[in-house]
Amino acid sequence: MSVIAVQLGQCGNQIGYELFDVICSDLHSKNGTCSRRENKLYQEACKERFFNEDESGNLVARAVLVDMEPKVISHSLSMAARSGQWNYNHHSHFSQKQGSGNNWANGYCVHGPKHQDCVMDLVRKQVEECDRLGGFFTIMSMAGGTGSGMGTHVTQCLRDAYPNSLLLNHVIWPYGTGEVIVQNYNSILTLSHLYQSSDALLVHENDVIHKVCSQLMNIKQISFRDVNKVIAHQLGNVFQPTYTSEGASHYSRNTLGDLMECLVPHPEFKMLGLHNIPQMSENSLAYSTFNWQGLIKHLRQMLIANAKMEEGINWQVQPPSKPETEKFSLIKNLNFNTSVANLAILRGKDVHTASLEGFKDPALYTSWLSPADAFSTWKTPRAFNKYEKSATLVSNSQCLLKPLDNIVHKAWNMFASKAYVHQYTKFGIEEEEFLESFTILEQIIASYTNL
Repeated sequence: MSVIAVQLGQCGNQIGYELFDVICSDLHSKNGTCSRRENKLYQEACKERFFNEDESGNLVARAVLVDMEPKVISHSLSMAARSGQWNYNHHSHFSQKQGSGNNWANGYCVHGPKHQDCVMDLVRKQVEECDRLGGFFTIMSMAGGTGSGMGTHVTQCLRDAYPNSLLLNHVIWPYGTGEVIVQNYNSILTLSHLYQSSDALLVHENDVIHKVCSQLMNIKQISFRDVNKVIAHQLGNVFQPTYTSEGASHYSRNTLGDLMECLVPHPEFKMLGLHNIPQMSENSLAYSTFNWQGLIKHLRQMLIANAKMEEGINWQVQPPSKPETEKFSLIKNLNFNTSVANLAILRGKDVHTASLEGFKDPALYTSWLSPADAFSTWKTPRAFNKYEKSATLVSNSQCLLKPLDNIVHKAWNMFASKAYVHQYTKFGIEEEEFLESFTILEQIIASYTNL
């Protein structure tokens, strides 16, 4: 089944380009970890999922590009064309000459309704080119105006127009130090509205990816493109083809459906975080070897201790093995990260030898799901993006509880003094809508806190 990417705003279009580029590079790579037959099956599944083929047999991304300013879209189109491996459909993008001024209300109340017919017409054309539609994957930032505001409006339009299709929103969490003065307002409005329209929200935190670039990739002067490449690598590890059950003879055809089935057992819990290991510069990679036992051990502890990278993991945090009262105490004292559901994705050489029994410990999960239902594994012997072995964990857990609580707290402090609220009311977002957003997010925080 095919997945249509909807790239929204500057951030969404830049990440979308990097994602298609890394997927295409992986598709064309000479892979020595699996047989030719295996490689062919993998390539066929990848092409169906992410690309059309034009009359000349060239790959064309299944994507709609939307921004209120033309510069980033034009740059993405030209870079894809220059790659010589893939391209965007040059009739599948929409832009204007004036942005949303980092104002969620402007994107949501003005640009969204004004241009929704044009955008949805582009989406419809992409849908008609799919033999089988698996769903939509939107890519957007929460900090600005177009990606967050118009992106939220487009998400609601997708839900209304395609009520039976799956909808996964990929959202970029802003830097804690601040990219935009009103980013906390934009973020709470985005999250609260997406939670009602989307099937799940897959989150990347800019601060975390910045640390990966600095501490693991050894990049001295970090650019947005460096950050976007790391995000694209992690997303590629999730979305490239895998076998979703032991002994399967075909790669999964419905990646979004499989993701939702594994990770979203209850509509109250839709926040997905992502851990990926190993990650390092190409120079270091050439001199490094990995074994599955070590990778999985580190990945499990990253989950338990809510560590964002494999460096600096707190190995003191351990799953509770005593009664529930002591479990509560352990969470409070050692920040133990309780999960609703987890999905481990393993790629590379000798993947059949990897044991994931440690992830089946009932102490890792909420009491209302058994480990058999809460933990899933996807595997493929084909390596990804030059890593002989790699492991990714997509987690529906308390991992995003602290950043969510922080952003709500900061937004509430601004709202209490009515700071910048007039910038939103002039475009049609009243104070009651802010209060409703706070209520929705505080309920989400309470639900995850009580796992």
